[in-house]
Amino acid sequence: MRTAYSVEMVRTAERELMARLPEGALMQRAAAGLAAACAEVLGRVAGRVYGSRVVLLVGSGDNGGDALYVGARLARRGAGVTAVPLTPERAHGAGLAALRRAGGRVVAAGGGAAGDLIARADLVVDGIVGIGGRGGLREEAVPLADAAARSRAAVVAVDLPSGVDADTGQVRGAAVRADLTVTFGAHKPGLLIDPAREYAGSVRLVDIGLPLPADGAALEALQHADVARLLPVPGTESDKYRRGVVGIAAGSARYPGAAVLAVAGALRGGAGAVRYVGPAGDAVIARFPETLVSDRGPERAGRVQAWVVGPGAGDDAGTVAQVLAADVPVLIDADGLRLADAEAVRGRTAPTLMTPHAGEAAALLGVGRDEVEGARLASARELAGRYGATVLLKGSTTVVAGAEGGPVRVNATGTSWLATAGSGDVLSGLAGSLLAAGLSARDAGSAGAYLHGLAGRFAAEGAPTGAHDVAEAIPRAWRDVARAG
Repeated sequence: MRTAYSVEMVRTAERELMARLPEGALMQRAAAGLAAACAEVLGRVAGRVYGSRVVLLVGSGDNGGDALYVGARLARRGAGVTAVPLTPERAHGAGLAALRRAGGRVVAAGGGAAGDLIARADLVVDGIVGIGGRGGLREEAVPLADAAARSRAAVVAVDLPSGVDADTGQVRGAAVRADLTVTFGAHKPGLLIDPAREYAGSVRLVDIGLPLPADGAALEALQHADVARLLPVPGTESDKYRRGVVGIAAGSARYPGAAVLAVAGALRGGAGAVRYVGPAGDAVIARFPETLVSDRGPERAGRVQAWVVGPGAGDDAGTVAQVLAADVPVLIDADGLRLADAEAVRGRTAPTLMTPHAGEAAALLGVGRDEVEGARLASARELAGRYGATVLLKGSTTVVAGAEGGPVRVNATGTSWLATAGSGDVLSGLAGSLLAAGLSARDAGSAGAYLHGLAGRFAAEGAPTGAHDVAEAIPRAWRDVARAG
């Protein structure tokens, strides 16, 4: 599992470790790992380190010191290294001295010289702002970031791209766009959450020995092996009821396809049977004859271990209310989010999983969609707190915030090709089936998002795909994950 820690937690660990190490040793550990990564990048873009051209964008904090020490290491290997300190009087003194001893040079940030150097560089190292930065780049740094973006140089960020918020993933102004971010000691939440994640490029973690508590992470990102441990596997005595029955209350005369797609996801999600309730029974049974179809409403549909309600439901508030009254786990999606009574959701004793996209989350929170997309982590946590439910906020990076608090889980297996009609209905059915199979709301949402994203990749393979294709690819994704168990 990949974990990310808050700035406060990282700084506390750094202070504890520095108290046990010789002065400067921690920075040298970071610089060694960063230098190795930069050398690899130079090998790709310039063919070698010797003779390559490197520009360091240097701020006043420790990130600037890291960049200067890296520049010294690269200069000793024959690279032409130039540092551009934004505030020369506050630049890391020992780092500047090390760079000059190694043959590096220093130019002022103002004027055209720095921009010309960046335009000709093979590598730009971003050491402007560290993990304490907030609110985007300072005005004097913006031209340098713009020059780096226009250049042909590879951009490597020190710890995180300057201008992004390490704790929240928000970008409140101009920021550096990196090809590679080399982060030290632990991932920071902003490296795993959009929009900041988009600025980070590839991320490499350098272990510098920080004493971080295992239970102190702010964010978790499941990997194949983690998901494999969550997937339900039938035992020798299993039958369809022991494996779980998921009820799907979805679809309408206007949107029968939503019901079909939700059932498609549910049939591939590990439960023993799928029970459908709604007006699209003929469409469902025509496509999936194994489905148990009922027209008697959720209260009289028969035994289920979990419900999915809302996809394509139109204005059927009565069905949503009946499902919310059931004493089993419930997943609420799409129209169900709009129709669900907030007090009824908060009053439930069985687990509840809400799966909004950014627009639906914005409506529930009473804010603009841009605000949710710019603060995905905070938005998911706020919704979970308001409703007393686990919230799966769909998007470029899907996040799962538990009703009980704790680390937020982030999923990055998806692909932009999943932004297609009906894809969310498939996810609802899949995650609902995992609920019925016995997973907690947090685990069902996390594993469902992981499988759904992987299935989207398999279905698309670089080309447009549809929701039906995503559903068909879930077994391939399941097998791929299960092999890691």
